[in-house]
Amino acid sequence: MANIFPPEFADLEPFADWAIPTERARYAKRISSTMEELDTFYNAAFPHLESGTSYLEKVEMENISEEDKHLLWLFCALVTVAFPVEAWRQPKVPDAGASSIDAILEPAV
Repeated sequence: MANIFPPEFADLEPFADWAIPTERARYAKRISSTMEELDTFYNAAFPHLESGTSYLEKVEMENISEEDKHLLWLFCALVTVAFPVEAWRQPKVPDAGASSIDAILEPAV
């Protein structure tokens, strides 16, 4: 079975379904997840954030590998779930009703 992430981040393989390329899809996964699922992902990925950031800073975006793209997308998903985990303790924005925001331009990675 092929690795989804670079070998240095192999312990994140169980969370490969969080390596989602678009903000809208990451948000949809967050909203459809339970707090237990968000906590589990956050607690596994957050300890790798510093080393992952250092690793990705050395990657040339022009020649980025699929493994590195997946790692980048995973950390984008971590950002998407951080506030719900750290502050709100719920997947949705509190007291926001049916409001939403859509990104109309995203990085091309």
